[in-house]
Amino acid sequence: MTTAFDPFDLSGTPLANRIVMAPMTRSRAAEGGVPTGLTAEYYTQRASAGLIVTEGVQPSVVGQGYPFTPGLHSKEQTAGWREVTDAVHAAGGRIYAQLMHAGRIGHPVLLPDGLVPVAPSAVAAAGQLYTPEGMKDFVTPRELTGAEVLETIADFVSAARNAVDAGFDGVELHGANGYLIQQFLATNTNLRTDEWGGSVENRVRFAVEVTKAVAAAVGADRTGLRISPANPYNDIAETDTDAVYPALVEAIAPLGLAYLHAVEVSPEQRGLLLELRAKFSGTFVLNPATEGPTDHGSLGLVEEGVADLVAYGALFLANPDLPARLKTGGPYNTPDPATFFAGEAKGYTDYPALTV
Repeated sequence: MTTAFDPFDLSGTPLANRIVMAPMTRSRAAEGGVPTGLTAEYYTQRASAGLIVTEGVQPSVVGQGYPFTPGLHSKEQTAGWREVTDAVHAAGGRIYAQLMHAGRIGHPVLLPDGLVPVAPSAVAAAGQLYTPEGMKDFVTPRELTGAEVLETIADFVSAARNAVDAGFDGVELHGANGYLIQQFLATNTNLRTDEWGGSVENRVRFAVEVTKAVAAAVGADRTGLRISPANPYNDIAETDTDAVYPALVEAIAPLGLAYLHAVEVSPEQRGLLLELRAKFSGTFVLNPATEGPTDHGSLGLVEEGVADLVAYGALFLANPDLPARLKTGGPYNTPDPATFFAGEAKGYTDYPALTV
């Protein structure tokens, strides 16, 4: 019987097990969006994961959505990530960079030179976000022109190439959680009437073209895509989830991607996700919906064949040696939400490992 602790071949990249560290924003980059030595320590502590997927990394200046998040669009950022990947690899780990353009989720105070957030359409998100100047309402983003849509795809490609230069094993495109790629998919954020909006075929086009372009640049075997069907996070409202995601997966399935990573918003979604998996012949990663923090019970998803790999978020944040703890059924450190974002080592690199 296959278990989550068995090794796995991810498109030619050997993984020690089938347990994935899910991407989690930590907001601890230095000035200029450069990862630090503390970043390297944080990920290296978690190198026993079969695969680490980093926090969201902006592919361009205007793609930043939160304070103190790292980028992959400058030489300094790329050099900083090289220190991270070298350390993780030295510890025996594998690591993908998640490329995340926040789209309308952001604020001008986070951006230089008078820039404002951009999106498929000029529709503001409800709610607020934290900035260095305190909580602020989301602003109305500027609608991307057709030419700028193509430039944004090129930004993803450039960042993916920088990720390879920085030593990452691959990249994950963040098409989930209400950020730019999902904003193109959703009916309440994409009001366009050109080839990038309107019909299902047009609304999935941006996700498909970004994925194709990145796969062509760095290799499909080093490219993954993350999706979160029907996820209302960041004021997303999808009216045709059951049509959009099968169309998206059918369009990317022939590319031979390293994996498809699905965030399960609720257990009722399992049927749709299994349908998507059937359409996608490659590796399927599942970040499952649970009542509380995902625990060792989710390992059964691999044994049952529901997923090839299973992803853990907050539990990995608080337990740097999570695979070892999962193997013994705990005990687990409890995540501290007060230290999730920003700060120094506290709540970042000071969670203890098991003593042996």
